[in-house]
Amino acid sequence: MTTQNDVYVIGVGMHPFMRDAPSLRDMYFTAASAALKDAGIRFQDIGYLYNGYIGGTFLEGITFAKDLGLTNVPIVHVENASATGSCAFREAVNAVRGGHCEAAMAVGFDDMMKFSRSRAMAQMGDGPKIDSTILPAAFFAMWAVRRMHDHGTSVETYAKIAAKNWNHARHNPMAQRQAAQEVTAAEILAAPEVSYPHTTKMACAAGGGAAAAIVATKEVAERLAGGRPMVRVAASQMKSEHYTPGHVFLGAVIGPEDLTRVTTEAVYQEAGVGPTDVDLVHVHDAFPIEELMYTELMGFAEPGEGDRLVANGDTSIGGRIPFSTDGGLTARGHPGGPTGLAQIWDSVQQLRGESGVRQVKGARNALVHMMGAGSICVMHLLQRDGDI
Repeated sequence: MTTQNDVYVIGVGMHPFMRDAPSLRDMYFTAASAALKDAGIRFQDIGYLYNGYIGGTFLEGITFAKDLGLTNVPIVHVENASATGSCAFREAVNAVRGGHCEAAMAVGFDDMMKFSRSRAMAQMGDGPKIDSTILPAAFFAMWAVRRMHDHGTSVETYAKIAAKNWNHARHNPMAQRQAAQEVTAAEILAAPEVSYPHTTKMACAAGGGAAAAIVATKEVAERLAGGRPMVRVAASQMKSEHYTPGHVFLGAVIGPEDLTRVTTEAVYQEAGVGPTDVDLVHVHDAFPIEELMYTELMGFAEPGEGDRLVANGDTSIGGRIPFSTDGGLTARGHPGGPTGLAQIWDSVQQLRGESGVRQVKGARNALVHMMGAGSICVMHLLQRDGDI
């Protein structure tokens, strides 16, 4: 049997997500440098580097890395739609886990304000694509209306989810949407409509940004910890689309909802935990219908019962199972490549106890989830070592 190394996150860094972002190169350097500083190592100590981006040119990642130093490090470009940053992180984890290096780094960057949808569609070829006629906003709106029909979910429930995420982002310095005052569900509903029942304040924030994470062996992590809690990657799983009754074969935006359930079960099995052990969750919440569905698919509520979690405040910081403690895609933002790594940034800080006002008390296990168009699901379970 092949021996696998335990893998720990030793450093995380971000450039703030924003609508009017600086150059990709500047954001890349900021996020990567912050992660190196957080880890307490030099770029020369990195054994593998994985760059995750969607909208740039094929040379950008490897070119930007030169600003960190010329070290002979192997560099790989990772791309998997919205799950790009999560996949880059998983590749770094596997590089350390498989014994290929002692420390590996994942950096994600993108700017959706400069992203060409027409170019992306051209790259997908001439075959039939539901994505070419039904934009994500409409796709998720159909999911939302179907949920209302099947389970009686109200538009107010969707608004409460969005408001919760806006309010979590108020205290996240890296978030794109930082409201000056508490946001109410009524304000969410009063915003212009995108596609019923979703308004602009329910839709994920598009902009630019960068995020990075460094993983290493236990020996390296122990040497660098300096008294800080150590965060282990207890599970890393990725699943592609699978057949379900009524399946759409025309390039569904993120595939069947059951894909999340299957991947979650694999994560729980690998980590040896269950939903009652999880303290906080990050999900692909491009629209509130997704977060609501994932509460059930991940085992935190029975089918059709996720609305109660929202009504009771269970998914807010201070509640039973906080979702999107940094604001999620809704308010922290969703530039593309760095989104999954931004989730890692927040989860690591939460597990270290470094999140300030946003801190989830006693957090030990963080479940991190991203979907990628096409479709793919990538999930990780991060776990704090030692006593709290």
